[in-house]
Amino acid sequence: MSLFVRRNVTAWGPIALVSLALLATSCAGQDGNASAPKGSPSASATPHGYVEGAREAAEQQSRLLLNDPGTGDTRVLDLITGKVHQVSRSTGASGLTTDGRFGYLHTASGTRVLDGGAWTVDHGDHVHYYRAAIRDAGRIPAGTGARVRSDAAVTAVTGRDGRAALYRRTELEKGEVGNPRPLPGTHASAVVPYAEHLLALTADADGATKVVVRDRKGKRVAAPEAECEDPRGDAVTRRGVVFGCADGALLISEDDGGFTAEEIPYGADVPAGERASSFHHRAGSDTLTARAGNRAVWVLDVTERTWTRVRTGPVLAVNTAGEGSPLLVLQDDGALHGYDIATGKQVSRTERLLTDIDEARTGGTAGPAIEVDRSRAYLNDPAGSRVYEIDYNDNLRVARTFDLDMEPALMVETGR
Repeated sequence: MSLFVRRNVTAWGPIALVSLALLATSCAGQDGNASAPKGSPSASATPHGYVEGAREAAEQQSRLLLNDPGTGDTRVLDLITGKVHQVSRSTGASGLTTDGRFGYLHTASGTRVLDGGAWTVDHGDHVHYYRAAIRDAGRIPAGTGARVRSDAAVTAVTGRDGRAALYRRTELEKGEVGNPRPLPGTHASAVVPYAEHLLALTADADGATKVVVRDRKGKRVAAPEAECEDPRGDAVTRRGVVFGCADGALLISEDDGGFTAEEIPYGADVPAGERASSFHHRAGSDTLTARAGNRAVWVLDVTERTWTRVRTGPVLAVNTAGEGSPLLVLQDDGALHGYDIATGKQVSRTERLLTDIDEARTGGTAGPAIEVDRSRAYLNDPAGSRVYEIDYNDNLRVARTFDLDMEPALMVETGR
């Protein structure tokens, strides 16, 4: 079952579970009301999957959030209609991240929260897709370097100093940041909400970085016996939460309320500059990708607990849809390349797509990115003021090109 629909218990009690309660009640016993009139139905007439203020759709409502840190221009590109929505500016953003619905623009003065107005609720045996108004949800005090991780009940924000706080998800859904609830101690990694708990890596008295499991009130409830030296990067998969470590990865999983930690080593000594430090993957996939220095890519198969190093040449961005799909690598020739993960052989290639390769090389956190969903990949060309939609199942065919009135240096996909 997806983490998005777990029945999360928070420190704020029923208030933080309002939206989940609506979904759980409607899905549990109100399938017969699916054709009830829309509007503001009573409890007995609530349509199956009803979410107040949102419209349910028959397919995933994918949208791209785009920003130019220099000018502050910010846009939301609706991938269903092709319409571009202009929203208020955010200048000086050092990064843009997402939890599937909200975009987080990280600046020196704080993190702006932008509701992309599209999201997915996965109930395991069926899925709901929603679209709603695009709007600002306020600003979180933590700025540059903040790491934001969410589930259906809470959003955890970990600052550069390692201190973390929780925000009610229901407040964000109303368009408000709300009041934070600080967590005790400092953390060497992002605090990750998972399985009704919070996972983090914390240095103990001897200086070793170990796993800590806390409940929603911040109380330490478990500490699986495992260490993670020099943690970098994290990802939530269906198999559990992955933390990148100096010697490979650490997988934290939950079963019937118990937490276990499993090491997934590289299998050889890897120089610090070639370790996986930031994971990229399709939401819901158990195949993670990361740059392995400047001329190769790591692929971590969480299901098989194996690392694969694919030699590619100079890498600007990487991602994959997993499950037999090609490894997508943007290289310094400005083209998108597809590789067979098992053999490491290149199997496809586009023509040159990027307008300015030198700008792409020096873009830092603002530059080309590859976003992947179940059928398409998206590549931004900041210098060319455009976004490419790629059909990765059809020899990397360019399906659509979106021309913009701004430079999309930062890009994430929502609606997942």
